[in-house]
Amino acid sequence: MSVEMESELRFNRTIAAFDEANTHDPRKVPDDAGNRVAYELLYAQRMSDMLHHFYPQASEALKLAARSQHIERWLLPRDHYPMDRKGYLQWRSELKLRHATRACEIMAAEGYDSSLCERVAALLKKEKLKSDEESQVLEDVICLVFLRYYFAEFAKQHDEAKLIDILQKTWRKMSEAGHQSALKLPLSDDEIALVTKALA
Repeated sequence: MSVEMESELRFNRTIAAFDEANTHDPRKVPDDAGNRVAYELLYAQRMSDMLHHFYPQASEALKLAARSQHIERWLLPRDHYPMDRKGYLQWRSELKLRHATRACEIMAAEGYDSSLCERVAALLKKEKLKSDEESQVLEDVICLVFLRYYFAEFAKQHDEAKLIDILQKTWRKMSEAGHQSALKLPLSDDEIALVTKALA
């Protein structure tokens, strides 16, 4: 077997292992075809799809990071931390570390060496966000997935001022390429109106 084929098989096994871990999410939601699937499994698949369309030249490490961005996220619930800004930041910090650790455990079990595991971990922990092109790409993809698939539901739970604030913060996280892609998303009229206000 060629080195390239072995590498592809290892990658596919690892993606499958990420997905298997995420199938245990107790939250079930309908996918685009109406089938009920695990919430984080669907999120992971959407991350990969968005990365493929936004940045098709993505490295193996970036593809693995996108697929494991929220791996087993439900195991560290937000309500286990104080419901204030400090608690939120602590939760986010510990999530990044947990996701990076879990992704590396699975990668190592599938035969990846420590250097690629460390690279994926660095991406998941958002290290050097402003100076690392792939970290910025991952951030763009996260924001695009949020806007495309989750903003509409989020909007039902908050008032307009809060939504505009969230959109402005999301926009600041993105690159110019991310901005251009965001403006091409198939958003509803109400969502487009909110984005327009946020960017005014």
